[in-house]
This record gives sequence, C-alpha cells and structure tokens, in this order.
Amino acid sequence: MFIGHYGVGLIAKAKRPQFPLWLLFIAVQLIDVIWALFVLLGIEKVRIVPGYTASSPLDLYYMPYTHSLLGAALWSVALGALCAMVYRWKWAAGVIVGLAVFSHWILDLLVHRPDLALYDSHMKMGLGLWNYKWLEFALEVALLFFGIYLYMRSTRSVGAVGRYGFIAFGIVMLAIQASQFYTPPPPSGSTVAISALFAYVLFAIITAWLERRRLPASESSLPS
Repeated sequence: MFIGHYGVGLIAKAKRPQFPLWLLFIAVQLIDVIWALFVLLGIEKVRIVPGYTASSPLDLYYMPYTHSLLGAALWSVALGALCAMVYRWKWAAGVIVGLAVFSHWILDLLVHRPDLALYDSHMKMGLGLWNYKWLEFALEVALLFFGIYLYMRSTRSVGAVGRYGFIAFGIVMLAIQASQFYTPPPPSGSTVAISALFAYVLFAIITAWLERRRLPASESSLPS
C-alpha cells in the first residue's frame, strides 16, 4: 500500500479542515517514514526477492518496531500527543491525527503477506492482497481519488492550479504506483528506503503548496 494511504489523509482533511494537509500526509505514512530510517540504520530488515508477491519484491521479514500492532499503536499515540501539545489542539484532535497514523497499519494488513506482527516478531498477520496486483492497485486508486473528491468538494479553487492541481498530482502518484509493475526490482533495501523518504518529503511539500491554492468555501483569499 502506497498511494492509498494518502486517501485517508485527504478524507481527514475534508472532515477536519483545521489540520494542515502536509501534516496528514506525513501522519498516514509515519510508520513507513520511521521504517525507512530504521532500515538505513540497520534496525529493521528487508530483502529484495523478485516475484515475492505479484505487486512487490519486498520481503519485509523483520520490522517489529514500526509495523507490529504494538509498534504502530505507540507511534500513533506519540504523534497524536505531540500534535495536541505543539498546536494546542484539544485532545480529540490529537486522537484524529493518531488514528490517521494507525490507519496505515490497518491498510497494510489488507495488502501485506503475514509480516505484520502482534508484537516483536510474534503472531504475524497479513491478508495478502499484494498477490492480486490489479485488485490491490484498484483499491489504492479508489482510496486516493475518493479522498481527492471529498477534499475538493469541501474546498474551492484559487486559480487554475487550485482547480486542477490535486487531480494532476493524483494522476502522477497513480503513475508512480503503476510503474513498479514495469520496472526492475530495486537493487537493495537501502535504495527502497532512500527513495521512500524522498517521496514522502516531496509529496508533503507539494501538498502544502497545492493546499494554498484551495480554500474552505467560506473564505475568499489566500491564507497569509
């Protein structure tokens, strides 16, 4: 699961417009952001196995600190509490951010092989939609564009970028997701981690820029 996670962030933004969209984009991918850092540090492990699943060559055989149920819950609580304190939100708002983080684990449960542990490396789970690549791809596309639809319906555009920017961005994300079906497997887990970190940061920056081109329906000018 990659682009589908962003659909959750867009849905949350449509329902809670006070949340910065870039923050929600980071929240829904926080578990993978930390995973990528841990892979580069040698704390968590991944192997490249061509044909491992129909959708992904990643054998995610050791990631207890980020992708276990316990680990995901702890990271969710941590970011939710941090946002509540930094932004001085009510704790209910922090809970929503935390749920955005935890949504990552729920969606991963649908697509991963049994590599999501309950805790540490015990009782691994995963429903394996990655073995049905076009079904999994359709799920991701549906989540992303449903989120874009709800977000655009809850806002109005400022100029051409505001009108078409998120749709174009969604198509670019879709193309990036689809490209994995036609390109060679990455050479190493470190390459995957670095590419993932670059994408997460870049997508958050692009989203922050695009968000300034859309306003809640009651507003009439760009935010300062």
